[in-house]
Amino acid sequence: MWEMNQMAIVAEGDLRSLARARERFLEGEPVATGVRNVILSSWQRCRYLRISPNDDDPLYGQDYDTTSRLVHAAEPVLDWLAAKIAGTETFVTLTDGKGTALQHRFGGLSVIKRLLPVQAEPGFNVAEQFAGTNAVAMALAERRPSFVVGAEHFTESGQSEACISFPLRDPLDGHIEGIIDFDFPVHGTIPVMESLMHRAVEAIERRLLEQRSARERALLQAYLEIKNRANTPDMKPDRQPCHRGELAESALHWRDQMLLRERAAELISSGQWAAIEVPLSHGQAVTLLSRPVTSHSGVVGVAIEAVFAVGGSEHRLAVATPAVAVATPAEEPPGSPPPRSIPAAGPLSAVTHPLGAPPERATPRPPSTTGERLLLVGEPEVGKIALAARRRLELLSDASALIGTTLDVTRTAQELAEIAVPRVADIVIIDLSDAVIRGEESPEPDTDLRRAVSHGVRDDYLFHPVGERISFAPATPQARCLASGHPQLEPDLETAAGWLSQDLERSEDTIVGHNIHSLITAPLSARGVALGVASFYRLKEHGPFTEDDCALAHELAVRAALSIDNARRYTREHTMVLALQRSLLPHGLPDQNAVEVACRYLPAESGVGGDWFDVIPLSGARVALVVGDVVGHGLHAAATMGRLRTAIHNFSTLDLAPDELLTHLDKLVGRLDQDETAAHEESATGDGVIGATCLYAIYDPTSQRCSLARAGHLPPALVHPDGTVTFPDVPAGPPLGLGGFPFETADIHLPEDSRLLLYTNGLIDNRHGDIDTVLDRLGRELTHSDVPLEDTCQVVLDAVVPDHRHDDIALLLARTRALDPEQIAHWDVPADPAVVSDIRAAVTRRLSDWGLDEAAFTTELLLSELVTNAIRYASGPIQVRLLRDRSLICEVSDTSSTSPHLRHAASTDEGGRGLFLVAQLAEEWGTRYTDKGKTIWAEQPLPAAAAGGKTAP
Repeated sequence: MWEMNQMAIVAEGDLRSLARARERFLEGEPVATGVRNVILSSWQRCRYLRISPNDDDPLYGQDYDTTSRLVHAAEPVLDWLAAKIAGTETFVTLTDGKGTALQHRFGGLSVIKRLLPVQAEPGFNVAEQFAGTNAVAMALAERRPSFVVGAEHFTESGQSEACISFPLRDPLDGHIEGIIDFDFPVHGTIPVMESLMHRAVEAIERRLLEQRSARERALLQAYLEIKNRANTPDMKPDRQPCHRGELAESALHWRDQMLLRERAAELISSGQWAAIEVPLSHGQAVTLLSRPVTSHSGVVGVAIEAVFAVGGSEHRLAVATPAVAVATPAEEPPGSPPPRSIPAAGPLSAVTHPLGAPPERATPRPPSTTGERLLLVGEPEVGKIALAARRRLELLSDASALIGTTLDVTRTAQELAEIAVPRVADIVIIDLSDAVIRGEESPEPDTDLRRAVSHGVRDDYLFHPVGERISFAPATPQARCLASGHPQLEPDLETAAGWLSQDLERSEDTIVGHNIHSLITAPLSARGVALGVASFYRLKEHGPFTEDDCALAHELAVRAALSIDNARRYTREHTMVLALQRSLLPHGLPDQNAVEVACRYLPAESGVGGDWFDVIPLSGARVALVVGDVVGHGLHAAATMGRLRTAIHNFSTLDLAPDELLTHLDKLVGRLDQDETAAHEESATGDGVIGATCLYAIYDPTSQRCSLARAGHLPPALVHPDGTVTFPDVPAGPPLGLGGFPFETADIHLPEDSRLLLYTNGLIDNRHGDIDTVLDRLGRELTHSDVPLEDTCQVVLDAVVPDHRHDDIALLLARTRALDPEQIAHWDVPADPAVVSDIRAAVTRRLSDWGLDEAAFTTELLLSELVTNAIRYASGPIQVRLLRDRSLICEVSDTSSTSPHLRHAASTDEGGRGLFLVAQLAEEWGTRYTDKGKTIWAEQPLPAAAAGGKTAP
């Protein structure tokens, strides 16, 4: 037969080449030739399943049945095989339909010694997902006889073996009950191996047939007698005799085989003569013929034959064992070796090399005398029950896959209705608690219902519309269902007083005008939470609901309720996290004149993330622009974002340079990371390592300089006043939390009316495209300089943001302004106390020019104290600067790095009151360190008249 011939073909090649091909595959190199396609496909699956080629420890478990009908049928045959292989290096294994070993027979003790200990015992599993490529796994995957030789095995433990495996099928329905595997050294085989294989398989399948009921065997016997009496392959006189060539079952994909058996079951349930064509994969087609038969005892059944058409000729398909006769005590007593009709094989005394020619073939069975081949035999009533059960299982399987595809409460309820119409009901109405739709728990769902879904085979029925509040009367099936927690069945709504009591006029119109006849109500509850109720309606032409339909609808409702509750919990948590993040993000942009700002925040579709932005006014009319991104989503990311944003606000009050601020922030994230790691190890509830990126920029409108530093973040986009778009080369620092790595600051000149775009990586996230393409598109959208900032933000989002946001997006767009030189006053002050009065006079004149005479007295006091301190305690040149912005800013700069400290002087102290006086007179004051020293600044509000008439520059 083909198995030995194929092994000879493999053997005639170089097995060493096969081993080298396997080594190349394991090293990741392409393997184009030298390996059978089925083996190469199995290797690829093994690599995908991460099976180790050196793993010699098969999966062992106790979940197997040693008393099954398969074991009962195979045990005598295995004993017979044990006698035939005695003294050889062969062993035989029987597995169930999942690949778990049930029985072994060994040719001798030497065979047991060459196996791993676990392989010699029942219970280990050799399916492909556990043991890699082997003959049993191939037979289960391909559903046909398979062989694996030497290096074709994926694991090292099988390299010295050759294996042939045969599926063992139930002769009536073709179901694979198990596998019988013949294993022998790759350098030796048995002369009569082929004969033993086929005789053993036939004998086991015959014994499986004996275990069938007398009615089933009687139907099969009746079918065989009809076929034996027929003079032609086809019993219908108007058909021409067809070719008698046979196509083996292995020529069909296993999915096609399952499809054929499903359609055969449908034909059996009809109980009539019929012929249908079943399209298969690859353009094939099979004609199924149903033939009613009656046994001698009066059992009525249907036999299904399969006719396979190829190129205009018809070949009969052997899907089940077609020509097997019903065993009788005279032919094969229970527990005996294979039947006498199979020639006995002689003793096994010789071992030959498998690389040579195959052994002499055993005498094959004579071909069937009829062209049609049996596919399935059964009784119509049993077939109807089995068909209905299978359809229910298919519906529940589809429901598991199609309900709950999203985390949206209403959409999940809609999916329940779509899967139930028309397979269970003609109309499905779902009413959910209003609180559940919002993501909350409803304490009284019977009084808080809202129509969420109304779906049916047509749309003109007179039910309440979607979105309307619903209140059910106590006697209605819906109210009883919610009160009891159990489904309610109303087979005939015309006599259902409780349902009619809800709205008599509307109920009567629904029954009369739309033929609605029957109702099932099923509660939607999960984890002790009542969610709502589902109502299933059926029209008259489809008959009333039954108890089985009620159980099915309840099962669908239970599965859907779990998905709805998951969506409700997600909605609640998402709403909470989103509210937390919204509260942690800026509620409004602060007043400042340095830049005009527009911003956007978009949460990810999968959940809230840790992106944020900030605009922070600084001393000297400057402003800090910040964007950051915490890795991950959910509550942890939002809370971490809030902590980092607060830390940046605190650090910014120290007037630190961007690189210094990121250094402090990096240390903070490192400490947070240590705390999170410790909490994770102690409670196993933490989220582990914190990761974050940040871009921090400071813009000074007096010099039009911008200092930037970034920690693992994307560089900004800069739009020049002429519309040219560039991406400044800001040194890329490491992400926050790594520690020990310095950050660098880049200074760039931003002319007035420049636009600076800061963003997080969610804006340009393109998992299926090139990021450079996205950046080019971003640059094109930013070139329109005449568009308002708010409109520019929206244009950018519409053009660049992907259809499905996997990450949240923070966007900050700033248009720079420059402080008018007329609003800046600057003086160089010699280190001489005598010049303090001159500075006061000059400041007074400038304030008069600005119309700020009311602020002159306070400003003179502030400057006198600050300049005097600088002359007394500092060295080098001293500078005084006066800025008229939203407030009046006085700055005194010197070259000293020593900062003055506010203290309370005692009554006997001669000094120590200067800064206390400054703190009392100024609205805010502080120290800003520079490369050349420090600057002490003080701000005071503008007088009401000047502030009221002031416009932004």
